Amino acid sequence: MAILKKDKKYKWEFVNIGGASRVRINKGEDIAHLGELDPKMWTVLSCPITGLEIEEKSLKYMDCDADGKLRVNDIVSVAQWITSLLKNKDLILEGSASIDLSEINTEDANGLKLYNSAKQILKNLGKDGNVISLADTADITAIFEKTRFNGDGIITEASTDDETEKATIAAVVATMGGVQDRSGVAGAGVDQIENFYKNLSDYVSWCNAEVKAPYGENTDALIDAYNALDAKVKDYFMRAELAAFSPDSTSSLDVQTARIEAISAENLASKKEEIAAYPLARITGNSEIDLTSPINPAWAAQFDLVRSVAIGEEKKAITLADWNGIGAKFAEYVAWKGAKAGSAVESLGLDSIKNFISQDKKAALLELVSKDAALKEEAENIEMVDRFLYIFRDFYRLLRNFVTLVDFYDKDKDTIAIFQSGTLIIDQRACRFCMKVTDMGKHNASAAASGMYLLYCDCKTKSSPATLQIVAAVTVGEIGEFMVGKNGIYYDNAGVEWDAVITKIIDNPISVAQAFWSPYKRMATAVENLINKSAADKDAKMMAKATTSINSAPAVAAAPAGPDGKPVPAPPFDIAKFAGIFAAIGMAVGMIGTALASIFKGLFELSWWQLILVFAGILLLISGPAMVMAWMKLRRRNIAPLLNANGWAVNAASKISIPFGETLTELPKYPKMKLKDPYAKKGMSAWKKWFIAGVVIGMAFGALWLTNTLAFINLKSPLPCYNKPVVEEVVETPADVASADSVVEVVPCQDSLATSGN
Repeated sequence: MAILKKDKKYKWEFVNIGGASRVRINKGEDIAHLGELDPKMWTVLSCPITGLEIEEKSLKYMDCDADGKLRVNDIVSVAQWITSLLKNKDLILEGSASIDLSEINTEDANGLKLYNSAKQILKNLGKDGNVISLADTADITAIFEKTRFNGDGIITEASTDDETEKATIAAVVATMGGVQDRSGVAGAGVDQIENFYKNLSDYVSWCNAEVKAPYGENTDALIDAYNALDAKVKDYFMRAELAAFSPDSTSSLDVQTARIEAISAENLASKKEEIAAYPLARITGNSEIDLTSPINPAWAAQFDLVRSVAIGEEKKAITLADWNGIGAKFAEYVAWKGAKAGSAVESLGLDSIKNFISQDKKAALLELVSKDAALKEEAENIEMVDRFLYIFRDFYRLLRNFVTLVDFYDKDKDTIAIFQSGTLIIDQRACRFCMKVTDMGKHNASAAASGMYLLYCDCKTKSSPATLQIVAAVTVGEIGEFMVGKNGIYYDNAGVEWDAVITKIIDNPISVAQAFWSPYKRMATAVENLINKSAADKDAKMMAKATTSINSAPAVAAAPAGPDGKPVPAPPFDIAKFAGIFAAIGMAVGMIGTALASIFKGLFELSWWQLILVFAGILLLISGPAMVMAWMKLRRRNIAPLLNANGWAVNAASKISIPFGETLTELPKYPKMKLKDPYAKKGMSAWKKWFIAGVVIGMAFGALWLTNTLAFINLKSPLPCYNKPVVEEVVETPADVASADSVVEVVPCQDSLATSGN
């Protein structure tokens, strides 16, 4: 039944964290008024009671309807219950595992019960003082082990001083099965006592109606053999009657020789089932079993037992009536045995059973059970102390992760959320945001929506045979060496070390810096793959061609013959043809050089700060889109999809901002140092490197200068072909008496190139 109510009278405090406004729970009075908080303002609406970093026993105590989930109504119910038991509600915020009994509100009826029960526990444990802790209630068995009655309706031998009653309780437990008492000892309740005395009576009645065994001590063995043979014997008589009715079918009804021949080459000892399927005896058409003739060896032992006990050696044959007469003789005995009752107490022996009946301690034992059950409320109050202490310690921590997610966003690294299960160390990073994976199918469907770069890992440890599945978020640095199959180490919150291996990666941006370099890395990867593919293709073609040539081993072909029968000579080398090719190549190189010259000319005309802007613009043009997309995704990173996949109902966005993300993944921090690798390959000295670099730059500059590429900065080539005088031709036109100068510039080097190309 819903207990929430919207009451606007209480004044709440709010805080903005994780991209949403959340209620601040920072005093006991806030907890007492949780029922008045609008459910729409809760960060979480439900969460499972397993797989969290709070002791599961605490969560079970808070799960009021025992449905395996904590919901808003559960939290409100617990909040109202625990605040009503305390004088100072702010004590809940301390998360202590103990409490001074003077802080319990005895004016409340439940508080008074709690106080009295806590005092009783301290008394049972023999402890002085007024402080009770979880250590005192950790073993409820110890609390009850010295008490005769503990309210669970189960009695043990310690529940009485009467030796006869003790013996009877022991017999009940031994025959009816014991029920564990709160003291930890097996005992008996009403059902066990009632069943015990009923079985005693039924067994004695059955024994008194005993039917004498018709064949003495061999009767039970005879019955077993007879029942095993009964169907086979009746099958024989039916075959015999059918053979008498149709003599021509006798051989078909008898054992088939072909069937024996089919298995004769095998180990016949292993063919007992096959042989047992043959008729009991040879079929002759006589409606009797000839006891002087052989019996099917698979049934011989049982038949010999029946013959020796029920037939006798003097008889030479038996009919179907004889066989049925044997069964009729022990039918009454079989019916009596089948009606056996009270077998549960048979192991006590008939004399002991009659003795328990004559002593008749049933009423006394039931009276002890009643005395024990009368203390049920007191005993439950003792369990209430245990429940109170667990909730008193863990409730506020749950609220910090349920009503809000304060623990997750806390700046103190030692404070972790109840869904953070440990730390993954991998690729020189410590991923502090790790969660247990309870349903991989749900994670597959929703993990990408989190916007985070996620590593799914299977973890194993020596101390547990089970495999633990976790998901870790990488929020700082580059992608690095992450790949499926990469190993790492996972430390859970208890400090247990697990071997972790990546099984799946959800690829999302890690940082803006990583997004800046991502286009270049993709281009480098694409070029590398293209080169590798091209090289592999060429190598494969070359090897295939070589293999084909070697395998075919063709003979040297003769030169083709002309019309006159003489070999046609090979065509002469056509230098003009190749000159044209070289000219075309030269023109292409020239065009490329001209294009580069134009680019360089434009760049050199810019000032230094304009060059910087151009370079930055090119970088932004390439990396800008990736950086913008990464920045937008990083701002939208959200843990809600991961929590939802684990069974949570997250009611508000729980974002991971860029600054906050930097706290969830730690990179190594080395001190400033200058180290020398003793195994590093020794290279050339610095002056040689500078000298070679200078020579290369000089040669490049010289090549550009000689080809007149640097003419735009007034560095003309000294070559004559680039420095011949310009020929000017004056052309007079009738329309204008004034002279117009038309300048024709002739570049000898280019003309010569064009001529050679033709």
